[in-house]
Amino acid sequence: MEFEENPEGNGSLVDENQLDLGAKHQANGKPGASGKAKLSARQQANAKCDLPRKSLNTYTWQEIQRHNQKTDQWLVINRKVYDVTGWADRHPGGRQVLKHYAGEDATDVFRAMHPDPDIVRLYLKPLLIGELAPEEPNQERNKNSRLVGDFQELRRTLETLNMFSANLGFFFLHLAQILILEALAWVIVWHFGSGWLITIFISFLLTVAQVQGLFLQHDMGHLSIFKKSKWNRLMQKFVMGHLKGFSSKWWNHRHFQHHVKTNIYPKDPDIDTGPLFVTWRLTTCRVWQEQNQILRLREAAPDLLPAFPLSHTSIFQPGVHSTYVPQKALGGHCLGHQLLYPLFHHIRSFLRNLRNHGAHIFSQMSHIPMKISKEENRDWFSSQVLATCNVEHSFFNDWFTGHLNFQIEHHLFPTMPRHNYHKVAPLVKSLCAKHGLPYVNKPMLKAFGDILRALKKYGALWKEAYCTHPEI
Repeated sequence: MEFEENPEGNGSLVDENQLDLGAKHQANGKPGASGKAKLSARQQANAKCDLPRKSLNTYTWQEIQRHNQKTDQWLVINRKVYDVTGWADRHPGGRQVLKHYAGEDATDVFRAMHPDPDIVRLYLKPLLIGELAPEEPNQERNKNSRLVGDFQELRRTLETLNMFSANLGFFFLHLAQILILEALAWVIVWHFGSGWLITIFISFLLTVAQVQGLFLQHDMGHLSIFKKSKWNRLMQKFVMGHLKGFSSKWWNHRHFQHHVKTNIYPKDPDIDTGPLFVTWRLTTCRVWQEQNQILRLREAAPDLLPAFPLSHTSIFQPGVHSTYVPQKALGGHCLGHQLLYPLFHHIRSFLRNLRNHGAHIFSQMSHIPMKISKEENRDWFSSQVLATCNVEHSFFNDWFTGHLNFQIEHHLFPTMPRHNYHKVAPLVKSLCAKHGLPYVNKPMLKAFGDILRALKKYGALWKEAYCTHPEI
């Protein structure tokens, strides 16, 4: 296919199950109609677009870029300028996500992270303060406008091909395999006891079930299964809280930041792993310069931390639960551990370590060896392609990694159901070739080896920093 430049696009900001909240914030201050007279979100949004518009203030990119502070956040979506400062604390994806894009064009990232572009209009209208001046480009001048236009054209093509529609049968079978493996482990230990061979075998079964459960809740967290966001959220809480035993909201808070600013230090929490691990030279210098934070355990991210399983990390991070996770959400967190492993208490920590390290190796083998940098304000497409790589496609690789071997496609289209990644990969690769961007696709064993080589390099950086600053 050919890609033609078309800078126009759609944006989406919110969760469908919060529609009533959006109605309260309309420009006239009146809530929407209820009962039979109430229009759908799509009808209301389209009706408002047909109304005569008042003249809007115009801004230059230079003016917009000054509003990038925590207490002053502007961003641009489809040439419209929005002040999201007051909305940040209510944003379903977390306030940090908006902060990371303050003062920038957010058209592609908002469209990528939200499945329905129509509901957002009810929320965006009260936040609208102006638009770009006519002489200003659609995005910052340092970005490649032709690449941005081609990517937006690609997304529209994929929407036309229904690549964002999920096969519910696929995900039902995925959940069924998890429940069957969990039940099988219970039956085996019930009938055969807990000898060493039995323990090893059920450890294998439960590790597979837990890793696959993590992949499934990941799909639900990205709203890629059900059309209604509330069903995705509800099922994610069930899988994450009751089958796995830790908080979905804590996961989302970190994971959304990882997606919107992949491998950007310090905005991506997955690479801010000091002081126990460092992932590039600047991180090394920072860790050794900030002497008072060397022993602060909360600075250690869980992704490469062997001493503390992911589900335990929040215990050692003061304020994480109280800030990001309501106390009522902790019920599932505890219930998952109480109901899932009453017969496997002697291997519980071992299983959690296997689960967490396995899942993180699958995800980090696509990021840690790739480009890591400070903020460069790149366009959405190139920033994701440069920070991500794929692992070769096969039936086993797809199942073994939860389709996270297609990390490039997943990061470009987070709400796309994973069973469609292999279908869109050739189009993404074609677009990379057209604009001279690398499309890295490697064998599984090489990807695992790259993790070890990257850790060896980072260890050398740590040793260099230690030797350079012996007084610390």
